Amino acid sequence: MLLYLCDLIGVAVFAISGALAAGRAGLDLLGVAIIAAITAIGGGTLRDILLGRPVFWLRDPKYLYVILAAALFTVFYVRVGPIPMHALLIADALGLGLFAIAGAQIAEDAKLAPIIVVLTGTMTGVAGGMVRDVLTTHVPLILRGDLYATAAIAGILVYLLLQRLRLPRGLAFAAGFLTICGLRFAAIAWGLHLPVFQLPA
Repeated sequence: MLLYLCDLIGVAVFAISGALAAGRAGLDLLGVAIIAAITAIGGGTLRDILLGRPVFWLRDPKYLYVILAAALFTVFYVRVGPIPMHALLIADALGLGLFAIAGAQIAEDAKLAPIIVVLTGTMTGVAGGMVRDVLTTHVPLILRGDLYATAAIAGILVYLLLQRLRLPRGLAFAAGFLTICGLRFAAIAWGLHLPVFQLPA
């Protein structure tokens, strides 16, 4: 029940970030709802389709209600108060950690190869944001050197390594989650990023 509640909170946070991106792009209310939904459930939807699983939000429409509520809340809130960007970045890091490790566990339960587990978990955490950025005409965050997908990959690798060392799955989950969040927090606090490749002029 706790993980389910955290999942809904993660969906809400990603929906808020999608709604803010839609607002910056000047979209109408339908556009806000669509971008919020894509950001929040895009990665999990792609994961379920690729793995041949029932799409999670089709079985549980509460995810859609949470997305709509978060999007509407964002639309009204930005008219009366400042956007707490640091709080949102922290919440986004928590959502990324939860989604990435949860996605990796789903792929692991399907008996897939470790590299596919890493890719599936990373996709669960970042694919929605990638589509959001493309639709709002931005270069996706994970392609701009930011420690985002890299953090997800590192956390999933820690999770798999600890599983290989026979640690309890719950402890491995916690360690992978904390790795992702720690890297994101460090990137936010100190501006850490990957080296950028640029052709000489």
